[in-house]
Amino acid sequence: MNKIFSFLKKSNRYKHLVGGFVVGLLACSPWAALYSAVVAATCLEIKDKMYSNLYDWTDWSLSVGGGTLAAMIWLIL
Repeated sequence: MNKIFSFLKKSNRYKHLVGGFVVGLLACSPWAALYSAVVAATCLEIKDKMYSNLYDWTDWSLSVGGGTLAAMIWLIL
């Protein structure tokens, strides 16, 4: 469990997971949740690239994963 928490604390990855989840919940449908999470994650990584940082696929995947969790909630509701 400590490995998971240390992984999420590195580079504020938990913020990407929570942010993707919130964006997905605010989309109000499962397909829009996935789409909006992918767009938000891509925009965040493009911003990182513009400021001369590396494109981080892990952060992108966590943002989309949060949106996927929100889409699953929308499918259940």
